[in-house]
Amino acid sequence: MSKLKETPPRIGYYLAGFADGEGSFNVSFRPRTDYGFPWKISLCFNISQRDPVVLVLFKKHLGCGTMRQRHDGVWYFEVNNLSAILESVIPFFERFGFLSAKKKRDFAKFKQMAQIIREKRHLSREGVEEILKLRADMNDGGNRRYTDERIREELANPQRPYAESRAARE
Repeated sequence: MSKLKETPPRIGYYLAGFADGEGSFNVSFRPRTDYGFPWKISLCFNISQRDPVVLVLFKKHLGCGTMRQRHDGVWYFEVNNLSAILESVIPFFERFGFLSAKKKRDFAKFKQMAQIIREKRHLSREGVEEILKLRADMNDGGNRRYTDERIREELANPQRPYAESRAARE
């Protein structure tokens, strides 16, 4: 649950400024062979630092997320649960905001993707196309594990012989 009302403005704006420079809003596509739709689509807010102090503040004031230390000593904070993103991350950054045009743009696209997923439209070809269009220039194009072409190809030609169709589950 969000701790938004408990966050003092000076801390909230500090964290928003920190995220403006160091945070990242992402969408990931992971291939799935165990059910009728070929892709699992997930959202994530993350930030990493060598010193975990600021990341602990994010965890405390967002009231969600996980922290872990990588093998290279860098600490990593992430929120990838859709409910936590909708109830904590988005309201936090709507309240405290960003100054940079780039982060404002990425956050606006992230919110649109969250709404698509909330409405389960990401489970259709049209919804996937909406998300692909939104992610195109997020994070300056980013490093994508799966290209738009590969995602579209899997949608057009799913190779999931053991997958149960969505209609069969309903």
